[in-house]
Amino acid sequence: MSIYGGDNLFQIGDKIVYPMQGAGVIESIEVQDVQGEKKKYYTITLPINKMQIMIPMDKIENTSIRFIVDNSTLETAFRLFHDGESDESLNYKQRYKLNIEKMKTGKLKESIEVIRDLVHLNKDKKLNANEMEMLRNARKCLISEVELIKGIPEDQANELLDNRIECLKARRLF
Repeated sequence: MSIYGGDNLFQIGDKIVYPMQGAGVIESIEVQDVQGEKKKYYTITLPINKMQIMIPMDKIENTSIRFIVDNSTLETAFRLFHDGESDESLNYKQRYKLNIEKMKTGKLKESIEVIRDLVHLNKDKKLNANEMEMLRNARKCLISEVELIKGIPEDQANELLDNRIECLKARRLF
């Protein structure tokens, strides 16, 4: 029994965030025969990565999958681009490990912190290939959630994020 009643944690049509992959929609609940045992799966479409994944319903509570946030929560979280500070004492390995851990949580606040910190670092010195890839992935995950929250296409969500980042860069100049 889930906290949402019935046997299903999520329902068809729910908009969710799958950590490290992005936001998507529960398209269906299917029964699959796996080694002679029938199991229920959520089928999730993740438009930003143009993929569809299936997650066993009995494993979903062990993931960090969550519902997308509302617009008000998104706008509050965007303030982290302006209000937060990076920990500049971390070396590359410590920073990378911390950022991976943040991304695995799937939390909006953590994703924004990763983007903010890497953009700030990139302003001072060129990011290495791993951190550039992490920044790209963090942006993709955030953009996909913005798309679903605001009901806008990817290019507009990308532009919105770019505007927030430009404000961050301008603030750091002073």
